[in-house]
Amino acid sequence: MKFAIILSGCGVFDGAEIHEATMTMLAITRNGGIYDIFAPDVRQHHVVNHITGKEMNETRNVLIEAARIARGKIKALTEYRAEDYDALILPGGFGVAKNLCTYAFDGTDFSVDKVVEEVLKSTHAAGKPIGALCISPVLLAGVFGNIDVTIGKDKGTANDIEKLGAVHIEAGPGEIVVDNENKIVTTPAYMLDSTIAEIADGADNLIKAIIEMVNG
Repeated sequence: MKFAIILSGCGVFDGAEIHEATMTMLAITRNGGIYDIFAPDVRQHHVVNHITGKEMNETRNVLIEAARIARGKIKALTEYRAEDYDALILPGGFGVAKNLCTYAFDGTDFSVDKVVEEVLKSTHAAGKPIGALCISPVLLAGVFGNIDVTIGKDKGTANDIEKLGAVHIEAGPGEIVVDNENKIVTTPAYMLDSTIAEIADGADNLIKAIIEMVNG
């Protein structure tokens, strides 16, 4: 089974969450799948010092930063074609809410990167499953509206998901929410106070659910 993974940079505060991305790749491989990694070839919104939490006076590119996690084996998101893959996965990290969309700044009035939106819609239209970890379900709620998702138990974010027309279902560490009708699987990951082992469990459960969806 062939998966596509979308990364939003490198590092939890301004890009993709590295543990979630890595555990997703591990889960795919351990469950017999293969994957390609994609990222938008766009300027990163800002750069954050991960020690101090402060913004740095420099600019970076989302694709180039995501290549750090991909060990250089990555493609621009414009190259993605839904027909080439069985499923699409979005790990979390603030980069989802800053680089793939503007939720971190605009709340429920956020806009979505045009290429990201096209990729999500083309995948959904092709009947391919989409998996989302951590904050990524908010992005899916903004694009698709009436879907079932989870970000865990954070009431503020859950309320935003409901405002976007989706249904939020509470879930604990390592747990998943499956929307069979829309072929969407979500897991809270670091939206909860999870351990890295629980992140691995959530990623594994998500991938297994998607494989089951594809195999019918």
